[in-house]
Amino acid sequence: MDFIEAIMLPFKWLVSVIIVGFHEGLGTLGMPAASGWTWTLAIIGLVLVIRAALIPVFLKQVNAQRRMRLLQPDLKKLQDKYKGKTDQLSRQAMAQEQMELYKKHGTNPFSACLPLLIQTPFFLALFQVLSGITAARDKGAGIGAMSHEQVVQFDESSIFGAPLSATLLHGTPAGGNVVAVWTLSIVMILAMTAAQFFTQKLIMARTPSEEVPSGPVMMQQKMILYILPVVFGAGGIVFPIGVLIYWTVSNLWTLAQQFVVTQRPAPGNGHVPSRR
Repeated sequence: MDFIEAIMLPFKWLVSVIIVGFHEGLGTLGMPAASGWTWTLAIIGLVLVIRAALIPVFLKQVNAQRRMRLLQPDLKKLQDKYKGKTDQLSRQAMAQEQMELYKKHGTNPFSACLPLLIQTPFFLALFQVLSGITAARDKGAGIGAMSHEQVVQFDESSIFGAPLSATLLHGTPAGGNVVAVWTLSIVMILAMTAAQFFTQKLIMARTPSEEVPSGPVMMQQKMILYILPVVFGAGGIVFPIGVLIYWTVSNLWTLAQQFVVTQRPAPGNGHVPSRR
């Protein structure tokens, strides 16, 4: 077992335990154990558990973003102070003063990425579990907390004719509908990238227009706005349908969370909440 595999093992077990738990729970409610919809709801259950657990992190992220907006006037003054100075000493001094500002306000430019970074091990674990389903079936073994019987059930399950273990890049298992796989994959890739894009637009909309358009916060937000959807879209071609379900639902959750936050007036924008 290599170092990366040893690190990922606990996450793989936790992810598989949650999925199996939801799958068995749905089975007791009368849903067929081998149905693709049962497994799909189990994956959605995994999303709900992880994202609910991340709500405190999300709230800290919102507070960090608020503090980043509040320090924008100080960053503008700092930019004006060092405007036109390109020597090494000036750049080092500006960077040091920026770090002092971040420390003073208790935030940093990368706070917006925290929930995504925390989710990454679980996402990779789910990818490893679902990508290893077919190999585990052929070996007559289970994977994580999934028994061999459950592995076979998952490998043979599908929704709309698309097997949950199928991918755009690696093809469709025997008995799968190629058109269904392509259609469902493309629809979910578009949905998750659009959700990511509009989430970032909502975050940027809370930045008052008078703030520095070229500041580090705005530059980071613009990078996230255009780069992450491309990353999700490109990665989607290698993700199994089951992983696409996870990431699409997760991104829609993020969009809904950000929409709720956007209804609250951002500091400094002069909006007054309506009273009903």
